[in-house]
Amino acid sequence: MESERNVLGGELARCSMDPETGFMRDGYCYPLQRDPGRHEICAVMTAEFLEYSKAQGNDLVTPRPELNFPGLDPGDRWCVCVPRWIEAHEAGRAPPVNLDATSEDVLEDVDLETLREYAADSDVDATGE
Repeated sequence: MESERNVLGGELARCSMDPETGFMRDGYCYPLQRDPGRHEICAVMTAEFLEYSKAQGNDLVTPRPELNFPGLDPGDRWCVCVPRWIEAHEAGRAPPVNLDATSEDVLEDVDLETLREYAADSDVDATGE
């Protein structure tokens, strides 16, 4: 994704290939016109977020082989929909975010300061914060 940038202004890093994530299942969280859900935030799953998402009607735990979806576990990285992450944030249940693998387009809806508060451990080390 050479042309895509992350929220820190650098080249967008891959979120995950195990499990395969992203709207295109290519491992990247970037905007696509045909993706109305906006799978642009690379989040590290937590039990709390997975429970929250399921309660909102989006079960990310149960495998759905017919959709090539393995089901997620805490610790998995996954491209989360921007509106769902914002909802979870407002409910105090948002998962950590991998800033290097989160699309800069997210900054239209969530400010960088908020995202930094949720930075995954690897990002905290990388940014020195």
